[in-house]
Amino acid sequence: MFAVNKTDGKARRGVLETVHGTVQTPVFMNVGTCAAIKGGVSTEDLEKIGCQIELSNTYHLHIRPGDDVIYDLGGIHRFMNWHKPVLTDSGGFQVFSLAGLRSISEEGVTFASHIDGKRIFMSPEVSMQIQSNLASTIAMAFDECVENPAEYSYAKASTERTARWLVRCKNEMKRLNSLETTINPHQMLFGINQGATYKDLRVEHMKTIAELELDGYAIGGLAVGEETSVMYDIIETVEPYAPVDKPRYLMGVGTPSNIIEAVYRGVDMFDCVMPSRNARHGHVCTLEGVINLNNNKYERDSRPIDEHCGCPVCARYSRGYVRHLLKAKEMLGYRLAVTHNLYFYNNLMCMIRDAIDAGEYESFRNTWSPILSSRI
Repeated sequence: MFAVNKTDGKARRGVLETVHGTVQTPVFMNVGTCAAIKGGVSTEDLEKIGCQIELSNTYHLHIRPGDDVIYDLGGIHRFMNWHKPVLTDSGGFQVFSLAGLRSISEEGVTFASHIDGKRIFMSPEVSMQIQSNLASTIAMAFDECVENPAEYSYAKASTERTARWLVRCKNEMKRLNSLETTINPHQMLFGINQGATYKDLRVEHMKTIAELELDGYAIGGLAVGEETSVMYDIIETVEPYAPVDKPRYLMGVGTPSNIIEAVYRGVDMFDCVMPSRNARHGHVCTLEGVINLNNNKYERDSRPIDEHCGCPVCARYSRGYVRHLLKAKEMLGYRLAVTHNLYFYNNLMCMIRDAIDAGEYESFRNTWSPILSSRI
């Protein structure tokens, strides 16, 4: 299912084969939490801008419209008219983000819905059942994402529980994939490495979950408040213990520079709401750095967002026009800005793959990581 065809230092050029198509790695997954990209971007748009994987969230889709509704409509691919791979997060991040609305036990987590306060119980088995109903290509294991900083004793207990939950996820997925009523009996399972910022916990947990021979391995619990240097340090610590023949996914990351640096340290897959969220607030990416279209200097700017960009937005619209739409709170402004940023991210991944193929990733990183972290 996954092969690393070339390495350049620790950077890896791979191919992931799935039941819903082939994915070239390193890859950025476009985030559509509720089976849609915020900003009015359609699945047809995603195809045009080079998206390889769409990511949706188990917790949110379970609440509305309900995973049973999506199951009855043929699974998430038919539901949103997207026929390439879909990865679904497990709901584990909501254990972190909805900390004030949940309680944790060995059996699972009880949430109060952020919409209407209704009590929701999520366990490893329930998460797998919901994701099976959604029929995503890749299901993420149910885990606890702890806050940073976390007390060592709590992080240790949480990590050990997450490892036990992973075994339950694997067993339940095996059962679900064997049922005749399952829409996608080839659903893949990725485990998630946790341990806060404690290196010994991270290493021990990765060693433990690697023994389960899953379809892929994620590094979770980062980009939640720690310094960027700490995140890079944790990646470097965990990487030697991650299976070489399985894809490695850094969850919730990040900026273009973050991605370049993480690929340099051996990561294959990424997701983040940042390009779409930032775009809706006027912050758009260019090959010279990030610009803020809200600034007055762009009011009469007839140039495209990025003069070096091949996206459909830059081919037709000016900075001044997109700025006007955003200022006027016109939905088209959000759509154009988000489309551009997502194209930028997907094109960045093409540049990264080409650099690894050419054996020039060190030079690529040294050139582009500082440029793309700058603000104009």
